[in-house]
Formats: sequence, structure tokens, C-alpha cells
Amino acid sequence: MYNVLLIDDDGKLAELLSEYCAQFSIRIEPALAPSIGLEKLKAASFDAVILDVMLPEMDGFDVCRAIRQFSDVPIIMLTARGDVTDRIVGIELGANDYLPKPFEPRELTARVIGNIKRHQSSNTTSNEPPTALTFEGLTIDARRRQVLVQGAPISLTTGEFDLLFLLASSPGVSQSRDDLIKSLKGTDVPMVTRSVDILISRLRSKLKPIEAITTVHGAGYAFTAAEVRPES
Repeated sequence: MYNVLLIDDDGKLAELLSEYCAQFSIRIEPALAPSIGLEKLKAASFDAVILDVMLPEMDGFDVCRAIRQFSDVPIIMLTARGDVTDRIVGIELGANDYLPKPFEPRELTARVIGNIKRHQSSNTTSNEPPTALTFEGLTIDARRRQVLVQGAPISLTTGEFDLLFLLASSPGVSQSRDDLIKSLKGTDVPMVTRSVDILISRLRSKLKPIEAITTVHGAGYAFTAAEVRPES
């Protein structure tokens, strides 16, 4: 049974989803206000969060930002607005998926289960040593999904980390926006061309003073931070 927190002020929707999702072994825990949802998420363990954008007290984007301060739980955002800008903002703030209203309950359950399984798979402990990429002043730890800049950890969204790790895995190799999108299609983060540029901009800002990502005019982007080579 999956425990899923629904942060949405529509009590009727919570009731309907609770009844529908039960047949897929999903237990819906409703929270009709952001403050209630955040309290429940801090007090108990949930496998995923379904988060509406239009909420009282604060909007879903602010709630998503708050959740990412203390949890990497999968977040599926809902909105009555199908604006691409909303989807990009949600991705930037750390949402794993995005579904416009009205939606088919079956599609929502499929997205919830898919995101939970990918999250659980990425966090599965193995006996192999942590996979880390090390550069001058920069360490990218894939196992812990942690990035250190000059020894200090920085906070990255899911999309930012996945894009950074993809670029850093092939240092010096230019990759077009289309190539990056194709490579990231299998992740939790839906990608569009414009979102790549936005994520690159945010990464550059967060990685300062390290200059790690270079624009290759007409070709895309390349990771150009200096590698740390083991002493012989």
C-alpha cells in the first residue's frame, strides 16, 4: 500500500480520489490547506505528494519550494491552468511531474505509481561504492544526489541535478538541447526546449564561483570544469 499526501482544498476531489485510488493500493491522506499538508509531511512518511497549484494561504509553487527544504519525496503537481510556464516553474522548484486539470484518475494513479517506483529505485542501496564525479572545487555524488561547491553542499532541484550529472558525465563534449532532452526523457522530470536553458541558467548561478558549463554557440552546452586526476 502506497501512502500519498494530497494537498488540495477541494474536499470532494479528495473523497473521490481516495475511493478510486484504493483499488490500486494507494491510500490518499487529504490536507485541505498547505500548512496542514506541510505538518503532516514532517510528521509522517509518505511515498508521494499530489499538490494543487491553486491553494489558500500560499500557492502550490511556494508549497513545493517549502517541501524541497526538507524532503525529496516525489511531487506531482496539479493545475487548472495548462500554461507551459507553470510546468517549467514547477520543474525548476523540484516537482517530479505535472498534470493539468481536468485529468483522468487512471492517468494520475499511473503517474503516482511510476514516480514512486523510480524514486525507490534511485534510492536503493547497493554494495558498490558511491558514484561520484570530482572536479576542481566541485563534487557531484550520484548516490546521495548531492553536489558540493568548494566543500559546501548546494540545493538543487531534481531537474537541475539530473542535467548537471548528465553534462558532467561527458566533460568537454558539447550536447545540443535536443540531445539533452532525449537523454533526460527517462527521468522524473518532463523536459521542453526552453526548460533546458532555464535550468542551465539556474545551475550556473548555484555553482558560482565555479565556471562549469559553457555555451557552445550553434551546438548547445558543454561541461568544462577541470577534472581532478588521481596522483600517480
